[in-house]
Amino acid sequence: QVQLVESGGGLVQAGGSLRLSCAASGRTFSSYGMGWFRQAPGKEREFVATISWTGAVRLYGDSVKGRFTISRDNAKNTVYLQMNSLKPEDTALYYCAKGAYSGTSKTEGGYDYWGQGTQVTVSS
Repeated sequence: QVQLVESGGGLVQAGGSLRLSCAASGRTFSSYGMGWFRQAPGKEREFVATISWTGAVRLYGDSVKGRFTISRDNAKNTVYLQMNSLKPEDTALYYCAKGAYSGTSKTEGGYDYWGQGTQVTVSS
């Protein structure tokens, strides 16, 4: 069983930054890819970023490319999402997910465990 706990969300003005963290339980964290997704009210869950087990491969959704950075610290069983130049349209509940494989995935089907989410609200 794996538990994922997100933190770092909050209210920020447009143009500001936030860093989300996702702490994972379990000794196999370092063997799997990880991802971040988000869901805004009334919308479907959207892919944000994914990172392979070594951190060598990182992929981003088109809407966040160049502004967000995903990283991981396998010694701390933690994955991060650094969010810069935030926009009101970034407002959403952000979810961390553990990959079912060691590589990356842009689809929800590539993940087998999900956190409860952390709210990010960007004011204009």
